[in-house]
Amino acid sequence: MNLNGQKGSRFLLLLSFLLVISMLLSLSVGGMSFSLSELFSGLSPQQSLILWEIRLPRTLMAAIVGAGLAISGVALQALFRNPLAEPGLIGVSSSAAFGAVFVIVLGGAIWQEVSVWQMSLAAFAAAALSTALLYSIATRNGHTDVALMLLTGVAFNAIAGALTQLLITFSDDTQLRSVLFWMMGSFANLSWASVTIVLSLVLVSLIGLWRLVKPMNAFVLGENVCLQMGYEPKWFKWQVMGFSALMVGAAVSVVGVIGFVGLVVPHIMRLWVGSDHRMVLPLSALAGAILLVVSDVFARQILYPAELPIGLLMALLGGPFFLMLLLNRRRWI
Repeated sequence: MNLNGQKGSRFLLLLSFLLVISMLLSLSVGGMSFSLSELFSGLSPQQSLILWEIRLPRTLMAAIVGAGLAISGVALQALFRNPLAEPGLIGVSSSAAFGAVFVIVLGGAIWQEVSVWQMSLAAFAAAALSTALLYSIATRNGHTDVALMLLTGVAFNAIAGALTQLLITFSDDTQLRSVLFWMMGSFANLSWASVTIVLSLVLVSLIGLWRLVKPMNAFVLGENVCLQMGYEPKWFKWQVMGFSALMVGAAVSVVGVIGFVGLVVPHIMRLWVGSDHRMVLPLSALAGAILLVVSDVFARQILYPAELPIGLLMALLGGPFFLMLLLNRRRWI
């Protein structure tokens, strides 16, 4: 095993340990706090209800969504060969949000009750379409124009936001409250069914993208290099776009838009272990899970008994980080 592999393995063990610690913290902290000894030795009936029906689904969903958004960031950055590609910045998340809101507002005319899988399907379709359009606009002859990519993302965010607001104007009071609360991003009031659906979709996408780590390493060197190494660039691109859209759509349809996870986490992982996607992908999954689990604990506690929307918190954390990245790039121009 080379030096980078040994370093990556150490980080893998460290992040796995930190993920377990952060999840135990999330399960313990709240309006009714549990000690670690209580978690392992036995809880009262009321404590068990809170743990199994409220905190455990919430903690698992935060970890799953964090991992999914981070992995999608890694995949999109490999696809565009640029570290600034992120689902929220390039309009994928807002497009997925439009798909989910479309089902929330208009789905009642077709179904008596809108379910998670219907929202996930609509969000995936919208995210996949926006990703494909973005790639076709921003990429020519295997080269992605970064400025064009970001400007296209701004346009997609504006269009998706406008269409979402248009749908909101047609919603009734119940739908309006549901949409506005959902759009701020929250892990509150989650069912085990929604956790199961999102976990299944993220796992399928993770397995699909893990099979592509070697083509990812080749693709970032150029499409000709990728082709010479025996990989089909066109098929690779469609798989990356499909699996990334599936993860983003699943996450957004359940917990709303949470930005910057796919930007911050992969960038830090590359600084730690280099650009080999065999290390960057699993480490980003663990780090993304840790980031959202810890952020959710902070969001629950900072304004207690009120709760800070997780989407707002991540924007406050990720916005300055994005500006820092832009300033660092400017120094090299």
